[in-house]
Formats: sequence, structure tokens, C-alpha cells
Amino acid sequence: MKTLGAIMAMTTLTMMAGAAGATPASAEAANPFAKASPLTFQAPPFDKIHESDYQPALEEGMKVHLDEVNQIADNPAKPTFANTIVAMERSGLMLTRVSKVFFAIAQANTDPTLQKIQSIEAPKLQAHSDAVFLNPKLFARIEAIYGARKALHLRGEDEVLIERYHHDFVHAGAALSEPDKTKLRALNQEEAKLTTEFQTRLLAATKDGALVVSDVKQLDGLSPGDLAAAAQAAKARGLTGKWVLALQNTTQQPYQVTLKNRALRKKLFEASIHRADQKNADDTRAIGQRLAQLRADKAKLLGFANFAAYTLDDQMAKTPEAAIKLMTDLVPAALAKAKSEAQKMQELIDHQGAKITLEPWDWQYYSEQVRKAEYDLDEAELKPYFELDRVLKDGVFYAAHKLYGISFKERHDLPVYQPDVRVFDVIDSNGKPLALFYADYFKRDNKSGGAWMDSFVDQSGLLGTKPVIFNVCNFTKPAPGQPALLSFDDVTTMFHEFGHALHGMFSNVKYPTLAGTNTPRDFVEFPSQFNEHWALDPKVFAHYARHEKTGAPMPQALVDKIKKSRTFNQGYGTLEYLEAGLLDMAWHTLSPGAPLQDAASFGPAALKRFGVAYAPVPPRYRSSYFAHIWDGGYAAGYYAYLWSAVLDDDAYEWFQEHGGLTRKNGQRFRDMLLSRGHTGDLAAMYRGFRGRDPSVEALMRDRGLTSPTASK
Repeated sequence: MKTLGAIMAMTTLTMMAGAAGATPASAEAANPFAKASPLTFQAPPFDKIHESDYQPALEEGMKVHLDEVNQIADNPAKPTFANTIVAMERSGLMLTRVSKVFFAIAQANTDPTLQKIQSIEAPKLQAHSDAVFLNPKLFARIEAIYGARKALHLRGEDEVLIERYHHDFVHAGAALSEPDKTKLRALNQEEAKLTTEFQTRLLAATKDGALVVSDVKQLDGLSPGDLAAAAQAAKARGLTGKWVLALQNTTQQPYQVTLKNRALRKKLFEASIHRADQKNADDTRAIGQRLAQLRADKAKLLGFANFAAYTLDDQMAKTPEAAIKLMTDLVPAALAKAKSEAQKMQELIDHQGAKITLEPWDWQYYSEQVRKAEYDLDEAELKPYFELDRVLKDGVFYAAHKLYGISFKERHDLPVYQPDVRVFDVIDSNGKPLALFYADYFKRDNKSGGAWMDSFVDQSGLLGTKPVIFNVCNFTKPAPGQPALLSFDDVTTMFHEFGHALHGMFSNVKYPTLAGTNTPRDFVEFPSQFNEHWALDPKVFAHYARHEKTGAPMPQALVDKIKKSRTFNQGYGTLEYLEAGLLDMAWHTLSPGAPLQDAASFGPAALKRFGVAYAPVPPRYRSSYFAHIWDGGYAAGYYAYLWSAVLDDDAYEWFQEHGGLTRKNGQRFRDMLLSRGHTGDLAAMYRGFRGRDPSVEALMRDRGLTSPTASK
């Protein structure tokens, strides 16, 4: 996912700015962010960056950028596209450089010093953003150009860019009265502080919520690799002789699949769902409650019925009603399939004479047993065939080469921010350098949960910059000397995040505001989810699914079992997602002026209202640890994964209809979609590629669900 928890704490403005060029002499020359990095593609000079550099660079970056903006706003010359819009695209270079690096590290490799800097600077960055977007002289120039855009004969990217600027400024409050701007600034300041505090608390709560086990007998069922990793995690915390089951960001935990001790499974489940609701310093509930309230007030100020309406105004879905309908249309089919899955598990439990009723902490354990029984498929049997390095090079990279002709070469000369991080040159099909790719795959206590992609440098024809992209995941780090073995879900995650990376790498756009993944939330997940399909493509799978010790390919009988089981547990997976998506919408369709909601009761009531509540299947995230919507930039946007899934399954169907994994097909996809950023109407772009609007039917077939009565 492209969840940039901390990156999204950056101002919209810094995302608009470029990432290269000279910085005025007023910047301290000793600061590594004062000028563009001399490294390949301006990659961050991590060997020269110290924590003490961030705060002065942020402060200086804001100062210089504001001076540049004021010069544009105060320009006595008649506003033109060049002296206003293009000038804005060239502004804020130092601020962009430091922001991209700082917020990336604050999310992937944080510490108390970085957290303190973030808490101090986040409100200042928000104030800086407001100083730009609420500048009346600057908005007057933008409005004048926008109004005259037809007479100025603006076309192509130029036309899209002025429309984007006008929309973003209005959306940010530029058209408000001065008293209302004052109110908006106060709301923005509070939101910036709260989102930063949420991230800090949740990281601490997730670390503290890890389950510490003293008796290895309680861990019966875990593989030797999992046991070694748990022992290593304990050792890293100074708990030698114990085992630590660290929490991932979702409700259910990977260890539930094989952990035989039911009491410990329950304990792990409860540690997960209660990680941030313990009425202590790490409790996040009050933050979410207040964020929902102030966002509703902000929406009202900007002329919208609720925050979801405000957020979806420029998305593909357009309205919260459309997003909610897509999700609720799938509820009956997902619920029916989940109940049938639960029934099979209960029958298995009864057959075994366990005399228990299926509970949420049992689902992963017994569903794995059902999968073994129905498909003779054992997750432990699969892992030896998914060694991380082979999956990366012979799977993810191989698929990209077959589709797009690109190749990869690992580099060891570029500095990194943490020893586990790897760097690769990305070479285009014509032999020319295309991008740099950083991979940070292993879980750390100081890394936010989940997986995401972003950039240190964006592609821009205007600025002459090429993309420097990174992927971050939270795979279990093996004990020293042990191979890094992945589950097939991990494999899919790796393909997913690299789909985002391709979207950024292939960008071929003039203006940074429109480049790469700077697209609506409900489109940005399309390239990533589409790339997941290649994980099971026969040619790709056979190339990477090889035993980590012998190198032997996975036996065809085992491959067939994986394919047959593709729709297994899809009722559960779809339902837990729908619960989270509808919970997000419930929070962000609250009416302005509504009182503070109680997080403990709000979630269950919302799920019941949408007809999606089903006790054995808890939502993928509860309100107290739903980082996507509180600090991750997905407020009223978690539905985007499903909206994009309709596109990705439909697009993959086109590939299958036209020969599958071929360079011709890949080049068409790259040229018509991946390279174009947000330079046109995305629905029209997709229609041009597919030859029609997307259909939900491919998604229904892919998940083994009954077709809904209505489709997108």
C-alpha cells in the first residue's frame, strides 16, 4: 500500500514542489539539504545526514520557499502561466528535499529525537502550507489564469496543471473570507498536531503490545524459523531466553495460523485489538474521536456536508455515496461466503471433538486446517519455496523485465539509512538509466506497521529529475544465518508495493505536481494491485518459486493446489476489508457539529448499521489502530483499495485476453497508464486502455463471490 503515515504529514505544498536545483546562499552550506545531492539522481547522502540537520533544514526550507512564493504573489507583471504556475512548480526545492527524507525516515526508522522534531515541525509545516494556500494575492493570480485558460490556449499538461492548482487552492480554503481562514488555520494546526501524536502513540503501543513468552512449549506449532525469529526479537529487546511475538499492523496476526495453544492465540488476539486502548499514555482513542470531529467542522467551513464529501470531491468515486454503494453491494456476497467458511471450520472443530465455538482468534488456525483438508495445502510447506532474495530478483524484477524490458543491478556504493536497506539501479529497455530503487523489507520496533512506497526524488521533465523510489515492508527478519522465508501473502505484498514503485519509475511527465503516483487515492492503488497478479503467472511463478536449499522448482502438484485455493478464505478477507472501509466512512460522514463519539461503541454500531457486523470476522483495523485514516492520508479513502481492485482485475483480464505476459502488452500499459501520472482524466485514460468502462465481474470471479445485483 502506499500508506505514507509520516509522509502524509507533509504539506500538500511540498509534494507540489520540485526536488532539485540550487538553493539561495542564505541556506547554511554545511547542511546536506542546502543544495541538490551530488549522488546518482540526487539520491539522499545518508552518510552525511545527521539528525541535527533536519530541523534547521526544514526551518530554512520554509523560509526560502515563502520568500519565493511572496515574490510570485507580489510580481507587478500581469499573471501568466509561466510567471505564476511554472514558477510555483520550481519553488520550494530545499523544503521538498528535506521533507521527503525526514518524513520517510520518521516513518521507517524513527527514534525519540526524530519524533520530537516531527512534533515541533508538523504544526509549522501546516502553518507554512496555509501561508501559501491562503495567500490572497497568489490566489488572485491563479484565479486570473484559470479564468483565462481557454483564451490563453493552454493545452495538455498545462491545462491540467492550472485546473489542479485552482482546485487545490479552493479546496485548501483560498476562497474563504478572512475570518473563516482564521478558523481554518486553527483546525489545520490542531489536525497536524493530532496526526503526529497518533503516529507516535501507535508505534509505542504496537511495540509494547508484543507478546512475551517465557515457555517455548507454549509456542508449539511455530516453525523453527519463526521460533528463531521470535528469540532474536526478544534478544533485541534485552529479553534473552524469552520469545517475542511482535504485532503487525492488522487485527489478525501471522502467528495465529500455526500456534496450537488456544489460550495463547486468544492472548495474542487481545493484545492486538487492545494495543492502543489501555487508558495509558499510548491510548489513541481520544485522538481519533477529535480528528473526526474537527475534520467534519473543516468540511463545513469549506462548503461540504461532511469530510468524506470534501475528500472525494476530486477522486474517481466523486461522492461518499458512490464509495459506500460499491462496498455495501459486496456485503451480502462476502458475508454469505464468510459464513460458509465459518461453518466448515466449526464442522472440523466438532469432528475433532474440541467442544468449542469458533472465535476470532481461532479463524486463522482452523482455516489453515480446512485449507489443508480441502486443498492439501500447508503454509509451512510453501515457505521454503519463497526465499526473499529469489522472490525479489527472480520474481518481482523478472516480471518487470518481461513486461517492460527494464533490468536491475544492485549497488553497494550508495549510502543507506539502515543496514538492511538495499539499493538497485533500474535500467530502461533502451539501456539508459531510469531510476533508483531502495528496498527496506524487514520489521523493526522503530518502523511503522504495514507496507508502503514513496519517493526521495520525483520524476520531472521541468526540473530534469529522475525518480528515486523506495519500498518499505514489515517481513519477519530471520535469525542470523537463517534464510528469509516468506508466506505467499508476503510475496503478494512485495509485488504490490513494487507495482507502486513502477508507477513512480515510469512517470514521464513535465510537472512534478502531476507526476508519478500523485493521482487520486482510488486510482493510485490500481497499478499496485494489478502487479500482484504476476505473482501467480505461470512463467513468473516457475522462475522464482524454488526451494531455498535445493533450488528445485515447486512441484507442479503443489502449484496446482495454490491455484485451486485462490478463492479460499476470500469471504473472510473481503469482509474484514469491507468492515474497515465502512468504519472509515462512518467516521468521516459524521455531520459538522456532531458531539465527540465514543470509539469503543462507535465501531460496532457503525458495522451493525451497514449490515456488515459478523463476530467471528473482526474488521481489519479497529478505530484505535486504524493508522490509514488517522495519520496515513487515507481518511475517507480506505474504500480506494476496492475501487482500484475493480480496475486491476478488469485490466488483468484484458492482458489475459491479449496474450498475457508480453512486452507488447506491458509497453501499452506503461504508455497509456503507468507513465502518465495525473495528466488527464483517469477514467478516460482507463477507458482508452480497456476500450470500455471497468466491470466488477472480473473482481467477483477472482474472489469466488456471487455477482452483486449492481455493479460499478
